[in-house]
Amino acid sequence: MSDPKITAGIDIGSITAKAVVMRDGNILGTRVRFTGYNAKKAGQDVLDGLLSEIGLMPNEVATVVSTGYGRNAVDFADKAITEITCHGAGAWFINPEIRFVIDVGGQDSKVIRLDNNGKVVDFAMNDKCAAGTGRFLEVMARALEMDLEAFGDLSLAGTPAKISSICTVFAESEVVSLIAKGETRENIIAGIHESVASRISAMARRIGIVLPIMMTGGVAKNKGILQAMEKKLGAPIVVSGYAQVNGALGAAILAGRM
Repeated sequence: MSDPKITAGIDIGSITAKAVVMRDGNILGTRVRFTGYNAKKAGQDVLDGLLSEIGLMPNEVATVVSTGYGRNAVDFADKAITEITCHGAGAWFINPEIRFVIDVGGQDSKVIRLDNNGKVVDFAMNDKCAAGTGRFLEVMARALEMDLEAFGDLSLAGTPAKISSICTVFAESEVVSLIAKGETRENIIAGIHESVASRISAMARRIGIVLPIMMTGGVAKNKGILQAMEKKLGAPIVVSGYAQVNGALGAAILAGRM
């Protein structure tokens, strides 16, 4: 009988770096930290921190796969794989019924269609504009002088204010105008979430939506975004407890196939 194979996945996003360590298809642990200005150091630190936490030495890890926008900076990884492939693999591992993945990251958003074996059939990506991303939400939170963590619950109590611009700069101006007119924070945030959901749902329809749908990425923890997306798509959306580390999870899974 062969020794258990230990693998690691590292996802370097624009805001956070994530790591997942697995042994023979079982998740041993996960870790998240801010990326900062040095993607390579973030990747090394997040993996070292996780290995220390679960009591493993770096030389016990057989294969490391990196993903995310900073994947090529992780020069100690055995292979770099695109986040499209990794998010598909991670979602399918969590739930093999999933056929469509929506990933809202810090600097881009992606929609991914999977086949019955979890392979990527088609995808679309918004990586040229901040609208519809985590960065867009951060900018809006600053304009409202609010903690982004409070956005989700607060928006559920609001009626969406109209925010027509798809450009972050102009949308921020619209939010400032709404504040000046005395619009409530709840309504403004609900409007922001509806704007994000409209952009992503349009992208999803371009490649053809197939149920069931899973949402991944840190933004998936935002209940307001989730509700707005479900309303726009007319379908329930699954969010796993591993949503934020889903890309790193997929990377660790793919490392196990190498």
